[in-house]
Amino acid sequence: MAWPGNPTEERAIHAARSPQFRRGGARTLTVLAAAAVLAAGALGPADAIESDDTITVAYRGHEFTVPASWQVVDLDKDPDACVRFDRHALYLGTPGDQQNCPAGATGRTEALLIQPGSGGGTTVTENRTAGTYRVTADGIIVTATYGEDRTKIQDILGKAGLPVAAAQKGPTAGAPEAAALPADATSFRGEGFDACTAPGQSAMDAWRDDSDYGAVGVYIGGINRACAQTHLTAGWLRTQYANGWRFFPLYVGRQPTSDGGSCGGGCAAITDPVPEGTEAADDAAKQAAALGFGKGTVIYDDLENYTPGGSLTSQVLAYLDAYTKRLHKLGYRSGAYGNTSSLVTDLVANKSRVTLPDVIHFARWDGRSTTADSSIPASQWAKHQRIHQYLGDRTETHGDVTISIDRDRLDVD
Repeated sequence: MAWPGNPTEERAIHAARSPQFRRGGARTLTVLAAAAVLAAGALGPADAIESDDTITVAYRGHEFTVPASWQVVDLDKDPDACVRFDRHALYLGTPGDQQNCPAGATGRTEALLIQPGSGGGTTVTENRTAGTYRVTADGIIVTATYGEDRTKIQDILGKAGLPVAAAQKGPTAGAPEAAALPADATSFRGEGFDACTAPGQSAMDAWRDDSDYGAVGVYIGGINRACAQTHLTAGWLRTQYANGWRFFPLYVGRQPTSDGGSCGGGCAAITDPVPEGTEAADDAAKQAAALGFGKGTVIYDDLENYTPGGSLTSQVLAYLDAYTKRLHKLGYRSGAYGNTSSLVTDLVANKSRVTLPDVIHFARWDGRSTTADSSIPASQWAKHQRIHQYLGDRTETHGDVTISIDRDRLDVD
């Protein structure tokens, strides 16, 4: 994998591949090659030395060694690149205001985003439920995600001199709860959209002025949340609320299967539904509170499409039942996103066996902007308790800003 750069950098990569540098092995090789190149002069803010097995990238005084098969993305050169954690990649720089993200990306694997930072000292936190490390160190902020290979990320961070063993544990370790948004922040009747990553301010302003949308779905967390959320902060939400936007917070927890639907990097699947559903609710509530979504907010667990029946249906229902019960104990309301042919079918057929979510967010891409659907009895979720995702994976442009979205009709109090 060649790193896009200047001729000096290209010589460094060539040197790393030359036979005389291979004799020391992949790890030693990258260090020797780096030393040779640094002696020739400064290479710039982000430089790469590559071997057959690994690539070592220097960024703002820190070095990160990752598998050579990983994609390396310079966000300063490509600010619209989508920062995705469902594929092996190393992202360097500040994500742009208008990332080109697919609306339906889902999944989680080993990946890193390294952004410029200003603080001194080092702090490391880990959210095991979401498979994420967050590091602040001299001049950088690192978001490191993992799916099945937590030790790979620990190894990368450890070799970069970042003390993962001393990580604070917890969904929002070190992050206080934000002041609660007004109670109507998640109440809305009308057109909405959801995008994989929260758009930047200029994009939100353009769509507010030039579209019929009034609500936006934001992905607040979960082990299978694929896209980075660099814009999604308590401050961002308060600004959008003041500008007239309303919200539906989505949580991408464990999925019915590990290889189905839109999971690009493979999904963390439901294996032990009751404790996993409870854990997801605990994490969702803490992520919501850190963003300013107060008690009473509906938090929608995203369950992608599956084939209902047998043990799979039992797992999904047990997971969602535990999620809903736990959210209720924490003072939040439960929402569930799913397809009319899978999750909705199972919930309707088993309504007496489970604690139903308070609001249903159902997907049927029929182009009908209505919350009525033949799969849902008129008596269920009848009191402003529905969202219909009626178009998906579409690209729209408003105010000269293009975003890949799913389109929704909301009727939620």
